[in-house]
Amino acid sequence: MQLSTSIIFLEGFMLPCLNKKLFGIACPGCGAQRSISLLFQGEFVEAFQMYPATFTLIPLLGFLLADNFFNFKYSNKITITLMVSSVALILGNYILKFL
Repeated sequence: MQLSTSIIFLEGFMLPCLNKKLFGIACPGCGAQRSISLLFQGEFVEAFQMYPATFTLIPLLGFLLADNFFNFKYSNKITITLMVSSVALILGNYILKFL
């Protein structure tokens, strides 16, 4: 099975937003699954437009995983910077959805 075929197959199993179904309002995480799917398809601009925080959350998760195995000199500062930028992008994107 090719990568593009398996991604299309997995898109059928994406979780729906419970907040959007119950209240009709998108949550701050809406679009993250589709953004990751677009990343795997190589659609970087579309992935950023869908959910900009993907580009800070993936490095954050990768860094936190690597930090468990290796000692980095400024790991706290790097972690805090990635966390703050992720939260800023999530909140900024969420606010822009309502404008």
